[in-house]
Amino acid sequence: MTQAKSGDTVKIHYTGKLEDGTVFDSSTSRDPLEFELNAGQVIPGFEQAVVGMTPGESKTEKIPMDQAYGPHREEMILEVNRQQMPPELEPEIGQQLQLQQPNGRVVPVLVTEVTESMVKLDANHPLAGQDLTFDIQLVEIA
Repeated sequence: MTQAKSGDTVKIHYTGKLEDGTVFDSSTSRDPLEFELNAGQVIPGFEQAVVGMTPGESKTEKIPMDQAYGPHREEMILEVNRQQMPPELEPEIGQQLQLQQPNGRVVPVLVTEVTESMVKLDANHPLAGQDLTFDIQLVEIA
């Protein structure tokens, strides 16, 4: 049987879990995820786990944070003066916002702290700093 290799387009079903077993994402109730191997479309550890699999094969793979979304970086946490924010915005902890950089790139951020004078924003990926476990089934090599 054919094994998935670099450059192949694959379709997979997956369930992603945190170390405590909490499921953070799954494709089981929707169409399989389709991507090209080694094209940088998914996290590196996930890509590496699929290489060598054959259609119909399933496996569970633990992916360390450095092969997932990287470490949680303090320099990605910003403190913004409330007066620099749009006056109609009422920031709340847990709210997701978007910042536009001078180059036009939009960066998603999470509100983590709110005071009368300051809002703390975290631009880290929500899964940064965490080891992840994926149950993976290779559905098809396209």
